[in-house]
Amino acid sequence: MLFTRTGRAGPCLLALLVLCAAAPARAAEAAAIDTGNTAWVITASALVLFMTLPGLALFYGGLARARNLLSVLMHCFVICCIVSLIWGLFGYSLAFADGGGLIGSLDKAFLAHLGDKPLPSRLPENVFALFQMTFAVITPALIIGAFIERVRFPFVVLFSGLWLVIVYLPVAHWVWGGGWAAERNVLDFAGGIVVHTTAGVSALVAAIMIGARRGFPNHLMPPHSPGMTMAGAGMLWVGWFGFNGGSALAADAGAGSAIIATHFAASAGALTWIALEWLRVGKPTSVGLVTGCVAGLATITPASGYVGPMGAIAIGLAGGAVCFFATLLVKRGFKIDDSLDVFGVHGVGGILGSLLVAIFAAPALGGVGYAAGMDLPRQLGVQATAVAVTALWSLVATVVLVKLLDLTVGTRVTAEEEYDGLDLAAHGERAYDHG
Repeated sequence: MLFTRTGRAGPCLLALLVLCAAAPARAAEAAAIDTGNTAWVITASALVLFMTLPGLALFYGGLARARNLLSVLMHCFVICCIVSLIWGLFGYSLAFADGGGLIGSLDKAFLAHLGDKPLPSRLPENVFALFQMTFAVITPALIIGAFIERVRFPFVVLFSGLWLVIVYLPVAHWVWGGGWAAERNVLDFAGGIVVHTTAGVSALVAAIMIGARRGFPNHLMPPHSPGMTMAGAGMLWVGWFGFNGGSALAADAGAGSAIIATHFAASAGALTWIALEWLRVGKPTSVGLVTGCVAGLATITPASGYVGPMGAIAIGLAGGAVCFFATLLVKRGFKIDDSLDVFGVHGVGGILGSLLVAIFAAPALGGVGYAAGMDLPRQLGVQATAVAVTALWSLVATVVLVKLLDLTVGTRVTAEEEYDGLDLAAHGERAYDHG
C-alpha cells in the first residue's frame, strides 16, 4: 500500500521511487556477469576437485602396496578438508586480495561479499575463489606421493596445512595475484610454477629428509594395483581439461585451445615414455604409459593457453622424455626414495614447461605472442627467474617445516608399523579382506 494512514503519499512512495532508480544499475551489474563463462568455470572447478578426489587418490593408491592403500586415500581426503577451510578463512585473501609484491591482505578473509560485484573477467568472484580453491587442494596432495608408506598421520595433517600457508599462498600471489612475478609478465597459465614447481621441489626435499622406505633401493616395491592406477590416471586426464581449460576463465576459443593443447601433450608424453621404456626394458608397461601421460600434462600446464597445437605436441614429447630420465636419475642415480616420482614427473615437468612456454609462445611457432616490451630472450629470463625463486623458497620452507615437525609430532612411523602397513597401524582398518 503506497499511502500512509493520513491518506497522503508518504515514505512508501519515496521508497518505491528509490528502488526504481536503483533498478537500472542493479540490472546492469547483473548483466555484467557472463552466465556461460560462470557455468563453465563452476564445471571446471568440479573437474579439478575430481582430479584429487578420486583421481589422484586412486592413481597414488594403486601405486602403493596393498597394506597402505587406505592411508593414501585418507591423506588425499584429509588434505582436501584442511585446505578448503584454510582457503575460506584467509587463504584466498592472502593469495588474491590486493597487497604488496610478496603477499596479499586480509581484505577478503572469510570470502565475505565476494558475490556482490563481478570481476573484470565477468565472473562472480565467489566462483573464481571456488575454482582457485581446487588448485590449492591438489597441490599439497601431490606432495604426499614422495613419502607414502612411512610417515605419521599427524605429520601429513600439519605439514599440508602449514605448507599451504607458507609456500603455496605466497607463490600464488606472486604469479596470479598481482605480485612481483605478475608485474614482470611471468607466464604460468595453469600452474607450472605455482602448482608443479612448488610441489615437486618440496616433495624431493621431504623425501630426502624423511628418508627411504625400509628395503629401498635393494628390494622391489611394485604397485599393488596397476589397474587402479590406470583408472585414476584416466580421471586425472579428464579433470585436467578443467585444470587448464578452466584457467581461461571463459567458455571461449581460448579454453578450447588450452584443452586441445592439454590433450595433445598428454598423448605425446604417454607415447614417448613407453617408447623409451620399451627400448630400455623390452616391454611397455601400463604404469609407464600413464606416468608419461601425467608427465605430458604437467609439462603443458604452464603453456597450455599460450601455445598452438604443434607446440603442445613438442612440449609433450619433451616432457615425456626429460621426465623419464629424471625419474631414473633421482631413484637409481641419487637413490632418493621419491616413492611415486613427484619431483621427476611434476617438478621437472612443471619447470620444463615453464621454460619452454617462452619459446613456443612465439607467434612464429604458433603461439599467442608476448606482452608489450617482451620478446623470447626477455621472456625466458623472467621465466627462469620465477622458477628459481619459487624453487628456492619451496626448498627453504620445506626444510624448516620438516625439521620443526620432526621435533614436535615426529615424521616417521616405527619399523613395526611400517612393516604392518599404515592402514592398520594408523587407521585400524584394512583396504582388503584377506580372510
